[in-house]
Amino acid sequence: MRLWVQGYQLMYRCGIIKTVMMKKHEIQKGKHVMNTDNTASILKNKLFLYLTEFFAGMSVMAVELGASRLLAPYFSSSQIVWTIIIGTIMIAMALGNIYGGRSADKNPNPDKLYGRILIAAVWIAAIPVVGKYIILGISALLIFTVSTNFLIWAAFAACMVIFVFPLFLLGTVTPSLAKYSVDSLDDSGKVVGTLGAFNTIGSIIGTFVPTFISIPAVGTSITFLIFAGILLALALTYFISGKKGAAKGVVSAGIFLLCCLLGKSNSFAFWESSLTYEGESIYNYLQVKENDRSVILSTNVLFGVQSLLMKNEGLTGMYYDYAMAAPLMTGQDKPADCDVLILGMGTGTYAHQCRNYYGDMEIEGVEIDEKITNLAREYFEMPEDVNVTTYDGRAYLNAIDGKYDVIMVDAYQDITIPFQMSSMEFFTLVKDHLNEDGVMVVNMNMRGSSEGSINQHLADTISSVFGEVYTVDVKGSTNRELFASDNPQILENLAIHRENLADENLAAMMAAVADNLIAYEAGDYIMTDDKAPVELLGMQVIDELIRDEVAYYKKIYEEQGVQGVINAL
Repeated sequence: MRLWVQGYQLMYRCGIIKTVMMKKHEIQKGKHVMNTDNTASILKNKLFLYLTEFFAGMSVMAVELGASRLLAPYFSSSQIVWTIIIGTIMIAMALGNIYGGRSADKNPNPDKLYGRILIAAVWIAAIPVVGKYIILGISALLIFTVSTNFLIWAAFAACMVIFVFPLFLLGTVTPSLAKYSVDSLDDSGKVVGTLGAFNTIGSIIGTFVPTFISIPAVGTSITFLIFAGILLALALTYFISGKKGAAKGVVSAGIFLLCCLLGKSNSFAFWESSLTYEGESIYNYLQVKENDRSVILSTNVLFGVQSLLMKNEGLTGMYYDYAMAAPLMTGQDKPADCDVLILGMGTGTYAHQCRNYYGDMEIEGVEIDEKITNLAREYFEMPEDVNVTTYDGRAYLNAIDGKYDVIMVDAYQDITIPFQMSSMEFFTLVKDHLNEDGVMVVNMNMRGSSEGSINQHLADTISSVFGEVYTVDVKGSTNRELFASDNPQILENLAIHRENLADENLAAMMAAVADNLIAYEAGDYIMTDDKAPVELLGMQVIDELIRDEVAYYKKIYEEQGVQGVINAL
Protein backbone atom coordinates (compact mmCIF):
# COMPACT_ATOMS: atom_id res chain seq x y z
CA MET A 1 0.00 0.00 0.00
CA ARG A 2 2.89 2.35 0.80
CA LEU A 3 4.35 1.74 -2.67
CA TRP A 4 1.00 2.59 -4.24
CA VAL A 5 0.70 5.87 -2.34
CA GLN A 6 4.29 6.79 -3.22
CA GLY A 7 3.67 5.86 -6.83
CA TYR A 8 0.51 7.93 -6.98
CA GLN A 9 2.30 10.92 -5.46
CA LEU A 10 5.07 10.50 -8.04
CA MET A 11 2.54 10.47 -10.87
CA TYR A 12 0.91 13.49 -9.30
CA ARG A 13 4.17 15.43 -9.30
CA CYS A 14 5.04 14.34 -12.83
CA GLY A 15 1.57 15.30 -14.02
CA ILE A 16 1.77 18.84 -12.71
CA ILE A 17 5.36 19.67 -13.67
CA LYS A 18 4.45 20.11 -17.32
CA THR A 19 1.35 22.08 -16.37
CA VAL A 20 3.28 24.48 -14.14
CA MET A 21 5.94 25.00 -16.82
CA MET A 22 3.26 25.70 -19.43
CA LYS A 23 1.64 28.07 -16.97
CA LYS A 24 4.91 29.95 -16.58
CA HIS A 25 5.33 30.17 -20.35
CA GLU A 26 1.80 31.42 -20.90
CA ILE A 27 1.96 33.98 -18.12
CA GLN A 28 5.20 35.29 -19.51
CA LYS A 29 3.50 35.68 -22.91
CA GLY A 30 0.53 37.44 -21.32
CA LYS A 31 -1.98 34.77 -22.26
CA HIS A 32 -4.98 33.67 -20.23
CA VAL A 33 -4.95 30.06 -19.17
CA MET A 34 -8.69 29.72 -18.76
CA ASN A 35 -11.73 31.01 -20.57
CA THR A 36 -13.60 32.81 -17.79
CA ASP A 37 -16.82 32.76 -19.76
CA ASN A 38 -16.93 28.99 -19.27
CA THR A 39 -15.98 29.06 -15.62
CA ALA A 40 -18.54 28.56 -12.87
CA SER A 41 -18.45 31.23 -10.18
CA ILE A 42 -17.71 28.61 -7.57
CA LEU A 43 -14.18 28.23 -8.96
CA LYS A 44 -13.32 31.78 -8.00
CA ASN A 45 -12.79 30.31 -4.54
CA LYS A 46 -9.81 27.96 -4.65
CA LEU A 47 -11.26 25.97 -1.75
CA PHE A 48 -13.62 24.19 -4.13
CA LEU A 49 -10.67 23.17 -6.31
CA TYR A 50 -8.87 21.86 -3.23
CA LEU A 51 -11.98 19.92 -2.20
CA THR A 52 -12.15 18.45 -5.69
CA GLU A 53 -8.60 17.20 -5.27
CA PHE A 54 -9.43 15.88 -1.81
CA PHE A 55 -12.49 13.89 -2.90
CA ALA A 56 -10.78 12.60 -6.04
CA GLY A 57 -7.86 11.23 -4.00
CA MET A 58 -10.25 9.76 -1.44
CA SER A 59 -12.36 8.05 -4.10
CA VAL A 60 -9.38 6.52 -5.89
CA MET A 61 -8.24 4.75 -2.73
CA ALA A 62 -11.77 3.74 -1.78
CA VAL A 63 -12.32 2.21 -5.22
CA GLU A 64 -9.01 0.36 -4.96
CA LEU A 65 -9.98 -1.20 -1.63
CA GLY A 66 -13.45 -1.92 -2.95
CA ALA A 67 -11.86 -3.63 -5.94
CA SER A 68 -9.97 -5.99 -3.65
CA ARG A 69 -13.18 -6.98 -1.88
CA LEU A 70 -15.12 -7.35 -5.13
CA LEU A 71 -12.48 -9.69 -6.54
CA ALA A 72 -11.64 -11.64 -3.36
CA PRO A 73 -14.67 -13.97 -3.29
CA TYR A 74 -13.83 -15.06 -6.84
CA PHE A 75 -10.02 -14.86 -7.04
CA SER A 76 -8.93 -14.70 -3.34
CA SER A 77 -7.18 -11.78 -1.67
CA SER A 78 -3.62 -12.96 -2.21
CA GLN A 79 -0.60 -10.80 -2.96
CA ILE A 80 -1.03 -11.73 -6.63
CA VAL A 81 -4.50 -10.21 -6.76
CA TRP A 82 -3.36 -7.11 -4.88
CA THR A 83 -0.46 -6.71 -7.32
CA ILE A 84 -2.87 -6.87 -10.25
CA ILE A 85 -5.21 -4.32 -8.65
CA ILE A 86 -2.44 -1.86 -7.84
CA GLY A 87 -0.78 -2.33 -11.23
CA THR A 88 -3.92 -1.74 -13.28
CA ILE A 89 -4.93 1.26 -11.17
CA MET A 90 -1.50 2.84 -11.61
CA ILE A 91 -1.81 2.28 -15.37
CA ALA A 92 -5.16 4.06 -15.29
CA MET A 93 -3.84 6.94 -13.19
CA ALA A 94 -0.74 7.39 -15.35
CA LEU A 95 -2.80 7.54 -18.54
CA GLY A 96 -5.24 9.90 -16.82
CA ASN A 97 -2.42 12.22 -15.76
CA ILE A 98 -1.11 12.39 -19.32
CA TYR A 99 -4.50 12.97 -20.88
CA GLY A 100 -5.60 15.43 -18.19
CA GLY A 101 -2.52 17.59 -18.65
CA ARG A 102 -2.82 17.69 -22.42
CA SER A 103 -6.57 18.32 -22.27
CA ALA A 104 -6.14 21.20 -19.82
CA ASP A 105 -3.51 22.80 -22.05
CA LYS A 106 -5.58 22.38 -25.19
CA ASN A 107 -8.98 23.39 -23.80
CA PRO A 108 -8.81 24.87 -20.28
CA ASN A 109 -12.53 24.57 -19.65
CA PRO A 110 -13.47 23.20 -16.18
CA ASP A 111 -16.72 21.88 -17.64
CA LYS A 112 -14.70 19.12 -19.25
CA LEU A 113 -13.07 18.10 -15.97
CA TYR A 114 -16.28 18.04 -13.94
CA GLY A 115 -18.02 16.24 -16.79
CA ARG A 116 -15.39 13.50 -16.49
CA ILE A 117 -15.93 13.35 -12.73
CA LEU A 118 -19.66 12.97 -13.40
CA ILE A 119 -19.04 10.03 -15.74
CA ALA A 120 -16.63 8.44 -13.23
CA ALA A 121 -19.26 8.73 -10.50
CA VAL A 122 -21.91 6.99 -12.60
CA TRP A 123 -19.48 4.25 -13.66
CA ILE A 124 -18.44 3.54 -10.05
CA ALA A 125 -22.09 3.46 -9.01
CA ALA A 126 -22.74 0.83 -11.69
CA ILE A 127 -19.98 -1.49 -10.40
CA PRO A 128 -22.18 -3.10 -7.70
CA VAL A 129 -24.85 -3.74 -10.32
CA VAL A 130 -22.78 -5.31 -13.11
CA GLY A 131 -19.34 -5.99 -11.61
CA LYS A 132 -19.97 -9.54 -10.39
CA TYR A 133 -21.56 -10.51 -13.71
CA ILE A 134 -18.55 -9.16 -15.59
CA ILE A 135 -16.18 -11.13 -13.35
CA LEU A 136 -18.09 -14.37 -13.88
CA GLY A 137 -18.40 -13.74 -17.62
CA ILE A 138 -14.68 -13.11 -18.02
CA SER A 139 -13.85 -16.15 -15.88
CA ALA A 140 -16.19 -18.37 -17.89
CA LEU A 141 -14.60 -17.18 -21.13
CA LEU A 142 -10.99 -17.52 -20.02
CA ILE A 143 -11.38 -20.86 -18.28
CA PHE A 144 -11.87 -22.45 -21.70
CA THR A 145 -9.15 -20.47 -23.46
CA VAL A 146 -6.34 -20.06 -20.90
CA SER A 147 -4.46 -23.12 -19.68
CA THR A 148 -1.85 -21.44 -17.45
CA ASN A 149 -1.90 -18.50 -15.06
CA PHE A 150 -5.70 -18.43 -15.15
CA LEU A 151 -5.92 -16.46 -11.91
CA ILE A 152 -3.61 -13.72 -13.21
CA TRP A 153 -5.32 -13.36 -16.57
CA ALA A 154 -8.86 -13.48 -15.21
CA ALA A 155 -8.19 -10.98 -12.40
CA PHE A 156 -6.25 -8.68 -14.74
CA ALA A 157 -9.00 -8.72 -17.39
CA ALA A 158 -11.66 -8.06 -14.76
CA CYS A 159 -9.70 -5.11 -13.36
CA MET A 160 -9.11 -3.65 -16.80
CA VAL A 161 -12.77 -3.85 -17.77
CA ILE A 162 -14.29 -2.71 -14.49
CA PHE A 163 -11.87 -0.24 -12.93
CA VAL A 164 -9.47 1.27 -15.46
CA PHE A 165 -11.88 3.68 -17.15
CA PRO A 166 -13.31 5.47 -14.07
CA LEU A 167 -9.87 5.74 -12.48
CA PHE A 168 -8.45 7.01 -15.76
CA LEU A 169 -11.04 9.79 -15.56
CA LEU A 170 -10.13 10.55 -11.94
CA GLY A 171 -6.48 10.56 -12.96
CA THR A 172 -7.17 13.66 -15.06
CA VAL A 173 -8.11 15.68 -11.98
CA THR A 174 -4.68 16.61 -10.65
CA PRO A 175 -3.08 18.12 -13.79
CA SER A 176 -6.33 19.89 -14.66
CA LEU A 177 -6.63 21.47 -11.22
CA ALA A 178 -3.01 22.57 -11.33
CA LYS A 179 -3.85 24.38 -14.55
CA TYR A 180 -6.88 26.09 -13.07
CA SER A 181 -5.36 26.92 -9.68
CA VAL A 182 -2.06 28.60 -10.51
CA ASP A 183 -2.68 32.29 -11.20
CA SER A 184 0.89 33.55 -11.00
CA LEU A 185 4.40 32.27 -10.51
CA ASP A 186 4.57 33.97 -7.13
CA ASP A 187 2.27 31.48 -5.44
CA SER A 188 2.59 28.45 -7.77
CA GLY A 189 4.58 26.41 -5.23
CA LYS A 190 2.11 27.11 -2.47
CA VAL A 191 -0.90 26.26 -4.61
CA VAL A 192 0.58 23.05 -5.99
CA GLY A 193 1.71 22.03 -2.50
CA THR A 194 -1.78 22.62 -1.13
CA LEU A 195 -3.31 20.54 -3.92
CA GLY A 196 -0.90 17.73 -3.08
CA ALA A 197 -1.74 17.96 0.62
CA PHE A 198 -5.49 17.78 -0.04
CA ASN A 199 -4.99 14.82 -2.35
CA THR A 200 -2.86 12.97 0.18
CA ILE A 201 -5.24 13.63 3.07
CA GLY A 202 -8.12 12.46 0.93
CA SER A 203 -6.21 9.31 0.02
CA ILE A 204 -5.55 8.58 3.68
CA ILE A 205 -9.23 8.91 4.56
CA GLY A 206 -10.16 6.87 1.49
CA THR A 207 -7.87 4.11 2.76
CA PHE A 208 -9.12 3.86 6.33
CA VAL A 209 -12.85 4.54 5.98
CA PRO A 210 -13.70 1.60 3.66
CA THR A 211 -11.52 -0.87 5.56
CA PHE A 212 -12.57 -0.06 9.10
CA ILE A 213 -15.98 1.57 8.72
CA SER A 214 -18.03 1.26 5.56
CA ILE A 215 -17.19 -2.26 4.27
CA PRO A 216 -17.64 -4.01 7.65
CA ALA A 217 -20.74 -1.93 8.42
CA VAL A 218 -22.66 -1.82 5.13
CA GLY A 219 -20.66 -3.96 2.69
CA THR A 220 -18.69 -3.49 -0.51
CA SER A 221 -21.63 -2.62 -2.76
CA ILE A 222 -22.89 0.27 -0.66
CA THR A 223 -19.31 1.46 -0.17
CA PHE A 224 -19.01 1.89 -3.93
CA LEU A 225 -22.32 3.74 -3.94
CA ILE A 226 -21.26 6.05 -1.11
CA PHE A 227 -18.11 7.24 -2.83
CA ALA A 228 -19.85 7.42 -6.21
CA GLY A 229 -22.43 9.65 -4.54
CA ILE A 230 -19.71 11.93 -3.17
CA LEU A 231 -18.22 12.40 -6.64
CA LEU A 232 -21.67 12.92 -8.13
CA ALA A 233 -22.50 15.60 -5.54
CA LEU A 234 -19.18 17.33 -6.25
CA ALA A 235 -19.79 17.49 -10.00
CA LEU A 236 -23.44 18.52 -9.62
CA THR A 237 -22.43 21.32 -7.24
CA TYR A 238 -20.14 22.71 -9.92
CA PHE A 239 -22.72 22.58 -12.68
CA ILE A 240 -25.56 23.93 -10.53
CA SER A 241 -23.43 26.87 -9.38
CA GLY A 242 -22.87 27.78 -13.02
CA LYS A 243 -26.56 27.30 -13.87
CA LYS A 244 -25.77 24.86 -16.63
CA GLY A 245 -25.51 21.16 -17.33
CA ALA A 246 -29.07 20.52 -16.13
CA ALA A 247 -29.56 17.67 -18.59
CA LYS A 248 -26.30 16.02 -17.56
CA GLY A 249 -27.23 16.32 -13.92
CA VAL A 250 -30.71 14.86 -14.30
CA VAL A 251 -29.51 11.90 -16.37
CA SER A 252 -26.57 11.20 -14.03
CA ALA A 253 -28.71 11.47 -10.91
CA GLY A 254 -31.31 9.18 -12.45
CA ILE A 255 -28.72 6.52 -13.31
CA PHE A 256 -27.21 6.81 -9.83
CA LEU A 257 -30.59 6.30 -8.15
CA LEU A 258 -31.23 3.30 -10.37
CA CYS A 259 -27.86 1.84 -9.37
CA CYS A 260 -28.71 2.43 -5.71
CA LEU A 261 -31.90 0.42 -6.13
CA LEU A 262 -30.29 -2.41 -8.08
CA GLY A 263 -26.83 -2.51 -6.53
CA LYS A 264 -27.44 -2.19 -2.80
CA SER A 265 -27.42 -5.96 -2.30
CA ASN A 266 -24.32 -7.44 -0.67
CA SER A 267 -24.88 -10.79 -2.38
CA PHE A 268 -21.90 -12.05 -4.33
CA ALA A 269 -23.52 -15.45 -4.75
CA PHE A 270 -26.54 -14.03 -6.54
CA TRP A 271 -27.55 -17.46 -7.79
CA GLU A 272 -28.04 -18.73 -4.21
CA SER A 273 -31.61 -18.30 -3.00
CA SER A 274 -31.52 -19.77 0.49
CA LEU A 275 -28.37 -18.65 2.28
CA THR A 276 -28.60 -18.59 6.06
CA TYR A 277 -26.14 -15.70 6.23
CA GLU A 278 -24.10 -13.65 3.80
CA GLY A 279 -21.88 -10.76 4.78
CA GLU A 280 -18.39 -9.31 5.01
CA SER A 281 -15.79 -8.70 7.66
CA ILE A 282 -12.52 -6.81 7.59
CA TYR A 283 -10.79 -9.94 6.29
CA ASN A 284 -13.33 -12.09 4.46
CA TYR A 285 -16.44 -12.57 2.45
CA LEU A 286 -18.60 -14.85 4.63
CA GLN A 287 -21.34 -17.24 3.58
CA VAL A 288 -23.30 -19.63 5.79
CA LYS A 289 -25.65 -22.14 4.22
CA GLU A 290 -27.54 -25.05 5.66
CA ASN A 291 -28.86 -28.38 4.41
CA ASP A 292 -30.38 -31.44 6.04
CA ARG A 293 -26.95 -32.82 6.92
CA SER A 294 -24.79 -29.86 7.89
CA VAL A 295 -24.22 -26.13 8.36
CA ILE A 296 -21.40 -24.84 6.14
CA LEU A 297 -19.16 -21.75 6.22
CA SER A 298 -17.49 -20.64 3.01
CA THR A 299 -15.25 -17.63 2.51
CA ASN A 300 -15.13 -18.03 -1.25
CA VAL A 301 -18.24 -17.52 -3.33
CA LEU A 302 -17.34 -20.05 -6.01
CA PHE A 303 -15.85 -23.01 -4.20
CA GLY A 304 -14.54 -24.33 -0.91
CA VAL A 305 -15.87 -25.30 2.50
CA GLN A 306 -13.90 -23.69 5.32
CA SER A 307 -15.87 -25.04 8.30
CA LEU A 308 -18.97 -27.08 8.95
CA LEU A 309 -21.19 -28.52 11.66
CA MET A 310 -22.57 -32.04 11.29
CA LYS A 311 -26.16 -32.13 12.52
CA ASN A 312 -26.04 -35.87 13.17
CA GLU A 313 -22.82 -35.54 15.23
CA GLY A 314 -21.11 -37.91 12.79
CA LEU A 315 -17.86 -37.72 10.87
CA THR A 316 -17.52 -34.88 8.40
CA GLY A 317 -16.14 -36.83 5.45
CA MET A 318 -13.47 -34.12 5.20
CA TYR A 319 -9.94 -33.50 6.40
CA TYR A 320 -11.08 -32.90 9.97
CA ASP A 321 -11.62 -36.66 10.31
CA TYR A 322 -8.04 -37.39 9.27
CA ALA A 323 -6.64 -34.70 11.58
CA MET A 324 -8.31 -36.41 14.54
CA ALA A 325 -5.46 -38.92 14.43
CA ALA A 326 -3.16 -36.32 16.01
CA PRO A 327 -4.42 -36.72 19.63
CA LEU A 328 -3.95 -40.50 19.26
CA MET A 329 -0.30 -40.00 18.25
CA THR A 330 0.75 -38.15 21.39
CA GLY A 331 2.28 -39.65 24.48
CA GLN A 332 -0.86 -39.07 26.58
CA ASP A 333 -2.59 -42.12 28.06
CA LYS A 334 -5.96 -40.94 26.76
CA PRO A 335 -6.83 -38.51 23.94
CA ALA A 336 -9.08 -36.64 26.37
CA ASP A 337 -5.98 -35.67 28.39
CA CYS A 338 -4.52 -33.68 25.47
CA ASP A 339 -4.18 -29.92 25.49
CA VAL A 340 -5.01 -28.73 21.96
CA LEU A 341 -4.29 -25.41 20.22
CA ILE A 342 -5.92 -24.67 16.86
CA LEU A 343 -4.35 -21.95 14.70
CA GLY A 344 -7.09 -20.99 12.27
CA MET A 345 -10.08 -21.89 14.42
CA GLY A 346 -12.74 -21.04 11.86
CA THR A 347 -16.12 -21.98 13.26
CA GLY A 348 -14.61 -24.70 15.45
CA THR A 349 -15.22 -27.86 13.42
CA TYR A 350 -12.05 -29.57 14.64
CA ALA A 351 -12.71 -28.57 18.25
CA HIS A 352 -16.31 -29.77 18.02
CA GLN A 353 -15.33 -33.14 16.54
CA CYS A 354 -12.53 -33.74 19.05
CA ARG A 355 -14.85 -32.97 21.95
CA ASN A 356 -17.58 -35.14 20.44
CA TYR A 357 -15.39 -38.22 20.03
CA TYR A 358 -12.70 -37.87 22.70
CA GLY A 359 -14.42 -36.11 25.58
CA ASP A 360 -13.86 -32.78 27.30
CA MET A 361 -10.27 -32.19 26.25
CA GLU A 362 -8.76 -28.75 26.82
CA ILE A 363 -9.00 -26.80 23.56
CA GLU A 364 -8.24 -23.22 22.69
CA GLY A 365 -8.21 -21.53 19.32
CA VAL A 366 -6.80 -18.56 17.49
CA GLU A 367 -8.83 -16.91 14.73
CA ILE A 368 -7.87 -13.62 13.11
CA ASP A 369 -11.42 -12.84 11.99
CA GLU A 370 -13.63 -12.06 14.98
CA LYS A 371 -16.76 -12.13 12.82
CA ILE A 372 -16.11 -15.81 12.04
CA THR A 373 -15.93 -16.50 15.77
CA ASN A 374 -19.25 -14.72 16.23
CA LEU A 375 -20.79 -16.86 13.48
CA ALA A 376 -19.35 -19.93 15.22
CA ARG A 377 -21.23 -19.08 18.41
CA GLU A 378 -24.46 -18.27 16.56
CA TYR A 379 -24.70 -20.98 13.89
CA PHE A 380 -22.11 -23.69 14.63
CA GLU A 381 -22.63 -24.52 18.30
CA MET A 382 -19.15 -23.49 19.38
CA PRO A 383 -18.85 -24.52 23.06
CA GLU A 384 -18.75 -21.50 25.34
CA ASP A 385 -15.85 -22.94 27.35
CA VAL A 386 -13.61 -23.09 24.25
CA ASN A 387 -11.60 -19.91 24.39
CA VAL A 388 -10.92 -18.23 21.04
CA THR A 389 -8.41 -15.40 20.77
CA THR A 390 -8.75 -12.91 17.92
CA TYR A 391 -5.16 -12.72 16.72
CA ASP A 392 -2.72 -13.82 14.05
CA GLY A 393 -1.57 -17.39 14.73
CA ARG A 394 2.14 -16.68 14.64
CA ALA A 395 1.83 -13.49 16.67
CA TYR A 396 -0.11 -15.47 19.27
CA LEU A 397 2.67 -18.04 19.61
CA ASN A 398 5.17 -15.23 20.03
CA ALA A 399 3.07 -13.77 22.85
CA ILE A 400 2.53 -16.91 24.98
CA ASP A 401 4.67 -19.39 26.89
CA GLY A 402 2.25 -22.32 27.02
CA LYS A 403 2.88 -25.80 25.63
CA TYR A 404 0.43 -28.20 24.03
CA ASP A 405 0.10 -31.85 23.10
CA VAL A 406 -1.48 -31.05 19.72
CA ILE A 407 -1.18 -27.92 17.61
CA MET A 408 -3.31 -27.88 14.50
CA VAL A 409 -2.34 -25.42 11.76
CA ASP A 410 -5.44 -24.81 9.67
CA ALA A 411 -4.78 -21.32 8.32
CA TYR A 412 -4.33 -22.14 4.63
CA GLN A 413 -7.32 -21.16 2.55
CA ASP A 414 -7.42 -21.79 -1.23
CA ILE A 415 -4.56 -19.72 -2.70
CA THR A 416 -4.42 -17.46 0.35
CA ILE A 417 -1.58 -18.97 2.35
CA PRO A 418 -0.04 -16.57 4.89
CA PHE A 419 3.68 -16.67 4.20
CA GLN A 420 4.48 -15.92 7.85
CA MET A 421 2.82 -19.23 8.77
CA SER A 422 4.62 -21.30 6.16
CA SER A 423 8.27 -20.66 6.91
CA MET A 424 10.95 -22.59 8.79
CA GLU A 425 10.91 -19.94 11.51
CA PHE A 426 7.17 -20.41 12.04
CA PHE A 427 7.34 -24.19 12.32
CA THR A 428 10.26 -23.85 14.73
CA LEU A 429 8.03 -21.63 16.83
CA VAL A 430 5.29 -24.26 16.76
CA LYS A 431 7.78 -26.92 17.84
CA ASP A 432 8.84 -24.75 20.79
CA HIS A 433 5.22 -24.76 22.00
CA LEU A 434 4.76 -28.52 21.79
CA ASN A 435 5.29 -30.87 24.70
CA GLU A 436 8.06 -33.45 24.33
CA ASP A 437 5.75 -36.03 22.77
CA GLY A 438 3.52 -33.45 21.07
CA VAL A 439 2.27 -33.55 17.50
CA MET A 440 1.65 -30.82 14.94
CA VAL A 441 -0.98 -31.51 12.30
CA VAL A 442 -1.15 -29.26 9.22
CA ASN A 443 -4.00 -29.12 6.74
CA MET A 444 -2.43 -28.56 3.32
CA ASN A 445 -5.39 -27.80 1.10
CA MET A 446 -3.85 -27.77 -2.38
CA ARG A 447 -2.38 -31.13 -3.27
CA GLY A 448 0.10 -30.52 -6.09
CA SER A 449 1.56 -33.28 -8.21
CA SER A 450 4.34 -31.41 -10.01
CA GLU A 451 7.91 -31.08 -8.82
CA GLY A 452 8.35 -28.16 -6.44
CA SER A 453 4.65 -27.82 -5.61
CA ILE A 454 3.41 -25.78 -2.66
CA ASN A 455 2.86 -28.94 -0.60
CA GLN A 456 6.38 -30.14 -1.34
CA HIS A 457 7.73 -26.80 -0.19
CA LEU A 458 5.67 -26.97 3.00
CA ALA A 459 6.60 -30.58 3.74
CA ASP A 460 10.31 -30.00 3.06
CA THR A 461 10.27 -26.95 5.31
CA ILE A 462 8.53 -28.85 8.12
CA SER A 463 10.97 -31.76 7.72
CA SER A 464 13.85 -29.35 8.32
CA VAL A 465 12.38 -28.71 11.79
CA PHE A 466 10.80 -32.03 12.89
CA GLY A 467 12.34 -35.48 12.94
CA GLU A 468 9.16 -37.45 12.13
CA VAL A 469 6.93 -36.31 9.25
CA TYR A 470 4.05 -38.32 7.75
CA THR A 471 1.43 -37.36 5.18
CA VAL A 472 -1.92 -38.79 4.11
CA ASP A 473 -4.13 -37.67 1.23
CA VAL A 474 -7.76 -36.92 2.03
CA LYS A 475 -9.98 -39.08 -0.13
CA GLY A 476 -12.22 -37.19 -2.55
CA SER A 477 -10.57 -33.80 -2.06
CA THR A 478 -7.43 -31.82 -2.79
CA ASN A 479 -6.42 -31.78 0.89
CA ARG A 480 -3.44 -33.52 2.41
CA GLU A 481 -2.85 -33.87 6.14
CA LEU A 482 0.67 -33.71 7.50
CA PHE A 483 1.66 -34.97 10.97
CA ALA A 484 4.99 -33.88 12.47
CA SER A 485 6.71 -34.65 15.76
CA ASP A 486 10.08 -35.39 17.31
CA ASN A 487 8.59 -38.48 18.96
CA PRO A 488 9.57 -41.60 16.92
CA GLN A 489 6.70 -43.55 18.54
CA ILE A 490 3.80 -41.64 17.00
CA LEU A 491 2.76 -44.50 14.69
CA GLU A 492 2.88 -47.00 17.56
CA ASN A 493 0.82 -44.63 19.70
CA LEU A 494 -1.77 -44.34 16.92
CA ALA A 495 -1.98 -48.12 16.60
CA ILE A 496 -2.47 -48.61 20.34
CA HIS A 497 -5.06 -45.87 20.84
CA ARG A 498 -7.19 -46.66 17.81
CA GLU A 499 -7.73 -50.18 19.09
CA ASN A 500 -9.45 -48.69 22.13
CA LEU A 501 -11.87 -46.43 20.27
CA ALA A 502 -15.49 -47.15 21.10
CA ASP A 503 -17.00 -45.55 18.01
CA GLU A 504 -16.82 -47.95 15.08
CA ASN A 505 -16.91 -45.24 12.42
CA LEU A 506 -14.05 -43.33 14.04
CA ALA A 507 -12.07 -46.55 14.51
CA ALA A 508 -12.50 -47.37 10.81
CA MET A 509 -11.45 -43.84 9.90
CA MET A 510 -8.31 -44.04 12.04
CA ALA A 511 -7.48 -47.42 10.53
CA ALA A 512 -7.72 -45.85 7.06
CA VAL A 513 -5.44 -43.03 8.15
CA ALA A 514 -2.89 -45.46 9.61
CA ASP A 515 -2.93 -47.62 6.48
CA ASN A 516 -2.35 -44.67 4.17
CA LEU A 517 0.22 -42.68 6.14
CA ILE A 518 3.43 -42.21 4.18
CA ALA A 519 6.77 -41.30 5.75
CA TYR A 520 7.81 -38.13 4.00
CA GLU A 521 11.17 -38.09 2.23
CA ALA A 522 12.50 -34.61 2.68
CA GLY A 523 13.91 -32.48 -0.13
CA ASP A 524 15.53 -29.10 -0.36
CA TYR A 525 12.55 -26.82 -0.97
CA ILE A 526 12.89 -24.78 2.21
CA MET A 527 10.83 -21.65 2.81
CA THR A 528 12.02 -18.95 5.18
CA ASP A 529 10.70 -15.61 6.35
CA ASP A 530 12.93 -14.04 3.72
CA LYS A 531 11.79 -16.26 0.86
CA ALA A 532 8.36 -17.92 0.85
CA PRO A 533 6.70 -17.51 -2.60
CA VAL A 534 3.47 -19.14 -1.47
CA GLU A 535 1.21 -17.16 -3.82
CA LEU A 536 3.01 -18.23 -6.99
CA LEU A 537 3.27 -21.82 -5.77
CA GLY A 538 -0.41 -21.86 -4.92
CA MET A 539 -1.30 -20.44 -8.31
CA GLN A 540 0.50 -23.34 -10.01
CA VAL A 541 -1.73 -25.79 -8.15
CA ILE A 542 -4.82 -23.74 -9.00
CA ASP A 543 -3.87 -24.08 -12.67
CA GLU A 544 -3.56 -27.85 -12.24
CA LEU A 545 -6.93 -28.08 -10.51
CA ILE A 546 -8.65 -25.97 -13.13
CA ARG A 547 -7.18 -28.04 -15.96
CA ASP A 548 -8.41 -31.22 -14.30
CA GLU A 549 -11.87 -29.87 -13.49
CA VAL A 550 -12.64 -28.31 -16.87
CA ALA A 551 -11.11 -30.98 -19.09
CA TYR A 552 -14.51 -32.61 -19.47
CA TYR A 553 -16.23 -29.35 -20.37
CA LYS A 554 -13.42 -28.32 -22.71
CA LYS A 555 -13.97 -31.47 -24.71
CA ILE A 556 -17.71 -30.72 -24.96
CA TYR A 557 -16.91 -27.13 -25.93
CA GLU A 558 -14.57 -28.24 -28.71
CA GLU A 559 -17.14 -30.70 -30.08
CA GLN A 560 -20.45 -28.92 -29.48
CA GLY A 561 -19.61 -25.29 -28.74
CA VAL A 562 -21.11 -23.05 -26.07
CA GLN A 563 -24.58 -24.54 -26.35
CA GLY A 564 -23.18 -27.98 -25.60
CA VAL A 565 -21.55 -26.70 -22.42
CA ILE A 566 -24.80 -25.05 -21.34
CA ASN A 567 -26.69 -28.28 -21.92
CA ALA A 568 -24.08 -30.25 -19.96
CA LEU A 569 -24.37 -27.88 -17.02
